Amino acid sequence: MLKKLAVLFAVLALVAAACGGSSDGEETTTTTAPGNSGQEGGSTLDAVLARGELICGVSGSAVGFSETQADGSATGFDADYCRAVAAAVLGDATKVQFRALTAAERFEALKNNEIDVLIRNTTWTQSRDTDIGMQFVATTYFDGQQLMGNPATLPGLTSSSGFEAIDGATVCTNAGTTTEKNITEGAQVAGVSINLETVETFPEAMEKFKAGTCDLVTTDGSGLFGNRAAEANAGTEGASEWVIFPTKPISKEPLGPVVRQNDDEWFDIVQWTVFATFIADELDVTSANVDDMMDATPELTRLFGGEGELQTSMGLNPDAFLQVIKQVGNYGEIFEKNLTGPLGLERVGSANEQWFNGGLIYAPPAR
Repeated sequence: MLKKLAVLFAVLALVAAACGGSSDGEETTTTTAPGNSGQEGGSTLDAVLARGELICGVSGSAVGFSETQADGSATGFDADYCRAVAAAVLGDATKVQFRALTAAERFEALKNNEIDVLIRNTTWTQSRDTDIGMQFVATTYFDGQQLMGNPATLPGLTSSSGFEAIDGATVCTNAGTTTEKNITEGAQVAGVSINLETVETFPEAMEKFKAGTCDLVTTDGSGLFGNRAAEANAGTEGASEWVIFPTKPISKEPLGPVVRQNDDEWFDIVQWTVFATFIADELDVTSANVDDMMDATPELTRLFGGEGELQTSMGLNPDAFLQVIKQVGNYGEIFEKNLTGPLGLERVGSANEQWFNGGLIYAPPAR
């Protein structure tokens, strides 16, 4: 009887091994999660290095954040963060192909590997982080939704106006955004009635607003300030008088880069590229003095490629983050160049200040 049982167990063991059990040295088949690499069989980092160029998804029409130029390049805050990632990975901030995407297109483009990273004034939300399958890195701009109206057509409108000012108004915005949901829910909670008109892109909403088809236009506050400044500079009649309200935004809109889920190596690279700009800003390291500041503190020595550096273990060159600051700048430089200078958006007193000045810009230590 014991001999029969021994034979039976031996046979069962052989069957189990033949049916998929694996041991050291055996070839195994692994299933790759959809969207976790930039190319078939490789990582996003491998794909970018092999291509020699970063493909970065942007808006292309977001004033101050990304505006497509005639040569296909882009200017703006988001565009510069695309350049920062290229500088970290490829050592050259100019090695970027900008891909202009609508709000409706952006997530599918990322999931389908059409772009390497999405840096398109995109709000971090629970559903996008879970249901849609995106992964958000550090927030680069803390924003909030507001509305903009013309006091010439809506008498009494001020920056302190609230939802009561929009009762019965026609409000325009672009579809497929958190903006659309926020204004609908906000009006419902406030007990006011609005006529919401949606279009594919925000510039279309602005055209409707300027033509008087819409009483109000709504999006992130930064976008409204940017469009008002751009229209005033272009000589649009009455643009400088347009009112942005309410003073306290009606939503939280944390904006920042987005990568595919299950792509941890690439997530770390994009995340720490952002953190490098935060740390440099915190320690007064700029594009002009970064070479001299490399050994100012042990943290900066590590961050910029000296003793104890961690960049090579991430698949990058030791001086990857030094190149980010040298070629693109620290967080404050990127902010000033694109948002404060041209649009008048100030960091002082905002959530986009450093943590020790009452803001939310905070990076973990580089060690």
